[in-house]
Amino acid sequence: MPQIVVLPHATLCPEGAVIEAPAGKTICDALLEHDIDIEHACEKSCACTTCHVVVREGFQSLNELEEKEEDLLDRAWGLEATSRLSCQAVLAEENVVVEIPKYTINHASENH
Repeated sequence: MPQIVVLPHATLCPEGAVIEAPAGKTICDALLEHDIDIEHACEKSCACTTCHVVVREGFQSLNELEEKEEDLLDRAWGLEATSRLSCQAVLAEENVVVEIPKYTINHASENH
C-alpha cells in the first residue's frame, strides 16, 4: 500500500504525517480519512482550487491531469509544475510526498 508523506503545515498538520492509502484513492480522500482537514470547498467535484497540493515526490506515478484540472490549477495560489488538485490526484502503487500550500483561494471562507 502506498504511503503519503505530508510535509508539515502550520495549521492542518503541524508535525507532518505519514499515512497509508490504497492505490486508486485520491490524495484528498486519504488525507481526510486520516484527520488532515484539507479544504475541499466544492466537495471534491473539481470546481475550485482549495484542495491544491504540491507533489514533491511521486508526481509521475499519479493519474494524468485532465484539462478541467489544468484550467483550475492556473488559478491556484502558489502554483508549481508539480501542483495537483488533491481531489483529482489518484494514487498508484508508488509513495508520494505532498506539501499543502500555506494559503488557498476560498471565496466562501474569505467572505465570512
